[in-house]
Amino acid sequence: QVQLVESGGGSVQAGGSLRLSCVASGLTYNTYCMGWFRQAPGKEREAVARVYKGDGDTLHDDTFYEDSVKGRFTISHDNAKKTLTLLMNSQKPEDTAIYYCAARAGVCYGIPSTFNTWGQGTQVTVSS
Repeated sequence: QVQLVESGGGSVQAGGSLRLSCVASGLTYNTYCMGWFRQAPGKEREAVARVYKGDGDTLHDDTFYEDSVKGRFTISHDNAKKTLTLLMNSQKPEDTAIYYCAARAGVCYGIPSTFNTWGQGTQVTVSS
């Protein structure tokens, strides 16, 4: 059974930076997707960024960002440590949300309902 444990988050002023980390245990899929999603009060959960781990042969690794965070956020993945990191720079008040780490086998769509494993969430608050 896959389990995800998040850390990081907190409060920062606009323009500042925060780093989120997610450590996965039990992740034994040959190919998989890990990503960050967020949910602001009164809004639906949305994709932020995700990485696809290929099989090292015909299926290549890939990285995806939503337009709202391109150029500001950087997602990275350490396969050996099964750790997913999100570096958030130039943060804006609209980045305020609970951030969730998610994982699934195979395909890597930015649709929350397609992921079957979730972390507990960590609060990120950006003040103006």
